[in-house]
Amino acid sequence: MMNDGKEWQRALPEFLLEAEKLLNKSEECLSHLHLIRNDSDAIDCMKISLSRLAEKADALALQAIGEFSRHIQTLIANAQNPLQLHDQALEALHACLTLLAWQLELIDTRTGELALDDTEQTTLIATVTLQIPQKTFSHKPQQRLHHMW
Repeated sequence: MMNDGKEWQRALPEFLLEAEKLLNKSEECLSHLHLIRNDSDAIDCMKISLSRLAEKADALALQAIGEFSRHIQTLIANAQNPLQLHDQALEALHACLTLLAWQLELIDTRTGELALDDTEQTTLIATVTLQIPQKTFSHKPQQRLHHMW
């Protein structure tokens, strides 16, 4: 969908309302994780909320928000120990959610553009990556086929 015209202006308020609900749900899950670290339901809820936010943003061609939401969700999904997130990891995730909320407020309601320097997103993703060790995917060495001549 292109970010112009009346269709965009009608779709944006609905998106912003839904995005606010999804971010609030993610914040609730994060608060819950501060109290109960090993709550897989809270982690799953956060992943689902961020994934839905990414999908909704993509549908309106809000690339920066969609990609950032998806990246956060992926970092949570690929955590080595998702049920053992420490305070620094939770704070880094909170900073990401705060930035997402701020970015939603900065969307130009006429054009849908988000004038954005992605430095803060990049910094926060790096921080989350440091705080939430990721699963490593090992590749099995390919077996060589021996040809008989």
